[in-house]
This record gives sequence, C-alpha cells and structure tokens, in this order.
Amino acid sequence: MESSWDCTLETCPIEYAVFGYRPSLPANIIFTALFGLCALTQVAEMGIFRSYTFSIPVILGGICEVVGYVGRILLYDNPFSQDAFLIQICCLTIAPAFYSAAIYFCIADIVKLLGPEASRLKPHHYAWIFIPCDVISLILQGAGGGIASVASQENEDPTTGTNVMVAGLVFQVFSLLMFILLTLEFLWRVRNKRPKSISDESIKEKSSSRHQKFLLFGIPFALAILCIFIRCAFRVAELSNGWTGELIKHEDTFIALEGAMIAVSGVALNISHPKLLSS
Repeated sequence: MESSWDCTLETCPIEYAVFGYRPSLPANIIFTALFGLCALTQVAEMGIFRSYTFSIPVILGGICEVVGYVGRILLYDNPFSQDAFLIQICCLTIAPAFYSAAIYFCIADIVKLLGPEASRLKPHHYAWIFIPCDVISLILQGAGGGIASVASQENEDPTTGTNVMVAGLVFQVFSLLMFILLTLEFLWRVRNKRPKSISDESIKEKSSSRHQKFLLFGIPFALAILCIFIRCAFRVAELSNGWTGELIKHEDTFIALEGAMIAVSGVALNISHPKLLSS
C-alpha cells in the first residue's frame, strides 16, 4: 500500500493516501444515517415480532456499517489516518456477513412454510452450513488484512496479505453462490409440486392471498441476496489488483457497488421480515 501513515494534507499530496482520494463527506454521512436508521427500525421490528435470530444479525450488521462509515468520515479529515483506515476496512468487511447470517436463518422459515420435502437440505442445515462458511471467509479476510497492514507499516510488500484477503472474498462469493443455487432449486421444486388447477373458490382465494404475501416478502428478500452477492464480487475485483489497482482509487465505484448495494440490502431486509409470511 503506497501510503505514509505519518503524512498530513499539508505535507503530502492526496495521491499518497491509501485510497488516493479524500472520501466524500456528504456520501458517508448519508450512509451512516441510513444504516443507523435500518438498525433502529430492526430494533423496533424485533420488539414487535420477537424474531431474535433474524433481527439481531441485521442490527449488528447495521451497527458495523455505521462504525465503518464513521471511519470513512474520519478519513475525510485525515486521509492518512491508519486508525480510521482500519476502522472502516474491518467494519465494512464484516457487516455484510451479518446480513447474510440473517438471510440463512430466514430461509429456514421459508422452507418450513413452503414445504421441507422440496428442499435438498433440512431447514436448519442452511444456517449450520453457510454461517460457518461466512466465518471462514471473514477469518481469511481479517488475517489477510492484518498481514497486509503489518507489511505496510514496515514498508514491506503487502501482496501476501492482500492475496489472503482475496481468497476469503472468493470463498464468500462461492458459498453465497451455492446458497443462491440451492434456494432457486428449492423454489423451482415448490413451483412444480403445486396443483395445476384448483376448483374450490375458497382455496383459490387463500392460495392467491398467500401468493401475493410471498411476493411482497420475496422480491425485497431476493434483492437483498443479489445486492450482497454483487458487493462481494466487486470486492474480489477491487482487491485482485492489490492496493494500487484502478478500482480502489475510484470512490464513485465504491459508493455504487459497496455502499449502495449493502444499503439496498439493509432496507430490503427491514421490508422482508420473515414474520410477515406467517402473519
């Protein structure tokens, strides 16, 4: 990482900063407020629905995002601050994993509701399998970040640490892709097992109401998954060329493919609360 933690805006050009730019103050304030609102909304929903396994990860994810964007606000004041850099890189790396965990817990309720017999995995196995995958990916990313940080402090090549981080991100993308494929297969099986025609009008109305309710839940839920996947794929591309790559030097790309993607995911998870399916 070609930066000097001892620099200031008065002594060094902005290009010496780790990102090569001064983070946008308005954009990072907006993200801080938005994720804070998402976390507070989920606290209220947890109080109403008592769905702790879903709400707690979403709240923790929102808190991590808030702290991460506070780190970027601090980088606006001093783009050469190592502490601010570590705050934002650690928190913004970890936060989406909490959102993913909420999704893994939520899919168990969906499988139970729509028909466990159509799922390749038992409902509780989704969380048992995919949450450890996220933990492994975070360990790799954290270890890689630590190695790269130490190397940069000692003016050594951070490539090894960066490669470990990329390996963690690739594993996260792979595990999320497997989850998406299993979920799509489950929904396909559920669709195929539905009766072709229903004659009883009361059953028709009940089925139609249930279908509309599932769409209102399922569309934002699917959007949350897609946004997290796009963000993870972006981080792989961003770090594949190391800390001097082209992507990492453009904040507009970061805002669009990191900040906006996870913000949409956070809002979508507040809308698609699993208790709405059973209400």
